[in-house]
Amino acid sequence: MKDPVRYLILTLLTAISILSSTDAQQSTPTEYEVKAAFIYNLAKFVEWPADANTTIDLCILGDDPFGSVIDVIQGKPVREKNIVIKRIKSLQQLKTCQILFISNSEKEHLPQILDALGSSNVLTIGDTEEFAQRGVIINFYVEQDKVRFEINLESAKRAGLSISSKLLKLGRIVKGKS
Repeated sequence: MKDPVRYLILTLLTAISILSSTDAQQSTPTEYEVKAAFIYNLAKFVEWPADANTTIDLCILGDDPFGSVIDVIQGKPVREKNIVIKRIKSLQQLKTCQILFISNSEKEHLPQILDALGSSNVLTIGDTEEFAQRGVIINFYVEQDKVRFEINLESAKRAGLSISSKLLKLGRIVKGKS
């Protein structure tokens, strides 16, 4: 497909339909079904430095807002590696992750979490107001009943991650607070 933005949108719609088809009585995907689909598809547009990992470990730190919804992407391929979902509770486990979803329950601990990560090649994701401005790489927000995302490029650069220009066109770019 020639248009990368159109490809991303079609991929997201396909993922959302797959996620919502898991519950035949539910006609509209929930907010966290949409966010799970976004996480899966966002990972396709991020490049990590070469490593020996055979999986992409998606860790959820803090209270898990997804429940079993996120498990739908368990084992799904991204860049020839499969996603493995891990629910973690300690800062010592952070560096085992390639993607880290930081729950709203951890907002008071965000500085310690980001310090513990340092310059690790971890894609941080959240859905709490001002998380991107505070250093999280991708942050979800809801606007006009639609899930959207913002990207902190400075944080991505610090983590050694490259975010595709195709993805940058779809997200809102934010800067950290000075």
